[in-house]
Amino acid sequence: MGFFNWRLRGAEVLQQGGVIGPDERLPWGQTALMGVQHVIAMFGSTVLAPILMGFDPNVAILMSGIGTLIFFLVTGGRVPSYLGSSFAFIGVVIAATGYAGHGPNAQIGLALGGIMACGAVYVLIGLLVQAIGTGWIERLMPPVVTGAVVAVIGLNLASVPVKNMAASNFDSWMQALTFVCVGLVAVLTRGMLQRLLILAGLLLASVIYALLTNGLGLGKPLDLSGVAQAAWLGLPSLSAPLFDGRALLLIAPVVIILVAENLGHIKAVTAMTGKNLDAYMGRAFIGDGLATVLSGSAGGTGVTTYAENIGVMAATKIYSTAVFACAAVLAVLLGFSPKFGAVIQAIPLPVMGGVSIVVFGLIAVAGAKIWVENKVDFSDNKNLIVAAVTLILGTGDFTLKFGSFGLGGIGTATFGAIALYALLNRRPR
Repeated sequence: MGFFNWRLRGAEVLQQGGVIGPDERLPWGQTALMGVQHVIAMFGSTVLAPILMGFDPNVAILMSGIGTLIFFLVTGGRVPSYLGSSFAFIGVVIAATGYAGHGPNAQIGLALGGIMACGAVYVLIGLLVQAIGTGWIERLMPPVVTGAVVAVIGLNLASVPVKNMAASNFDSWMQALTFVCVGLVAVLTRGMLQRLLILAGLLLASVIYALLTNGLGLGKPLDLSGVAQAAWLGLPSLSAPLFDGRALLLIAPVVIILVAENLGHIKAVTAMTGKNLDAYMGRAFIGDGLATVLSGSAGGTGVTTYAENIGVMAATKIYSTAVFACAAVLAVLLGFSPKFGAVIQAIPLPVMGGVSIVVFGLIAVAGAKIWVENKVDFSDNKNLIVAAVTLILGTGDFTLKFGSFGLGGIGTATFGAIALYALLNRRPR
C-alpha cells in the first residue's frame, strides 16, 4: 500500500460485521465519521494532561494532530495509530517546573526542553531498531508477555473513570447508564451506527444527562455557557523551550515508558488485525519521537500512541489508517477552534467516565484475546507467573524509583514482564 492508496470497501462490509484492514478504507464520508470518533476518544485525556501540567490544551490538540500526521508519513501509512498527550510526563514535568496545579505553568520552557530531549532519545532508539532489526522483539515479547502488557494498558487506567470521574452517587449511576447506552448501541444496531458505538452512546447518554439534571434537577446541570462564549477561531498560545541540565535529566528518561507504550500498541494492533507490524517498529519509534520533539518545540506535551484508540479499533473492527489521517487533519483544524474545545469540555464528566470504562475495558480484553488466539499454555508455571505478576504490577501501579525518576504502572509491568520471562525461560526443558 502506498500513501493515499487504500483499497475501497463498501457498505456491505459493515452490514456483515467484517473487518476493515489498515490498507483498506470505507467511503470517505464514513471514514471521516470514524475519524471524529477517534478524536472524541482521545480528546478527554489529550486535554486533561496539559491542564494538569499548566500547558495550553489547544496547543496540545494542534500538536497531537500534526504529530499523528508525522507518524503516518514516517510509517508509510501502514500503522493505525493516533498520537495524543502522554500522561507519563505529568509527574516529571511538575517536579521539574515546581508547578502548583493552577493556571499557566510559569516555567513551561524548562518542561519543553526536557520533552524535546526525550523525543530526541526516542528517535535514536528507533534508528537503532531500524539498524539491528526486530527479531529480538519476538524473543523478548512472546504472546504471554504481549497479552499481559496489552491488558495492563487498559487495567492501569481503570481507576481514572472509577475513582476520579464520579463525584457523587448520581454521577456513578450516570456512568453506569452511559456504558449501558454504549452496550445497547453495540448490540441492537447494525451498519455504520454500530461502528460508531462510542460516539453514539456518548451522545445518547449526554441527552439523558441533560434531561435528568437540567430538567429534573438531579445533578450538576449541563453548562453550555462556555461554548457560547468561545470564539470559533483563535490562535493557540505557543511557547519556547529552555534547556536546563536538571530538567533534561529528569524528563528524558520518560522515553522508557513511551517505548513500552508503543511496543504494546503495535503488538495489540498486530493481534487484532492479524497483520504483523513488527517491521515498522523502528519507524513507529522514530515517528513518535519526531512528533514529541516538534510538540515540545511549540509548547505542546510529549505524545504517545493512545490506548483509547486501541479500544475504539477493538470495538469497531476498523483499522484503516485513512481513519487516523482524517482524525489528525480534524485535530489540526480543531487546534485553531476554541469553540470545539469548549464543546468537548462541556461533555458531562460522568458521561465521559462511562465511555472510558468501556474503552479501557476493551483494551484489557484485547490482551486476553492475544492469549486465546496464540493458545498460551497456563498450565506452564512460567507463563502463569509472568502473566499474574504483570497484571498486578500494572493494575496496582507498582512504582520503582531511580533517584528522582519513577517508573510505574505500564512501565514496570512491561519491563518487568520482559525481564521475568527472560529469567524463567532459562530453566532447562
